[in-house]
Amino acid sequence: MSAIDIFAWIVLIVLAASTIFVIVFMAMLPGTIAKRRNHPWKDAVSIGGWVTLFFGFTLWPLVLIWAYVDVPRAPRPEPTP
Repeated sequence: MSAIDIFAWIVLIVLAASTIFVIVFMAMLPGTIAKRRNHPWKDAVSIGGWVTLFFGFTLWPLVLIWAYVDVPRAPRPEPTP
């Protein structure tokens, strides 16, 4: 093996590792955001981030938006005097 062959293998390994890292990071991102924001459905958002991994990240932007959107709370009834 020449030096160029070894360099090519190193580049290939680094590219493969960085691609895997980016994919895992993107799958974890909505769940991490939902947990940090104390989202009421943080577990569902986290699972949604991983499920979109199998569908080619087609619904990933929706899961990311869902991580930022909180459910509005029910209004409190006014106390009667």
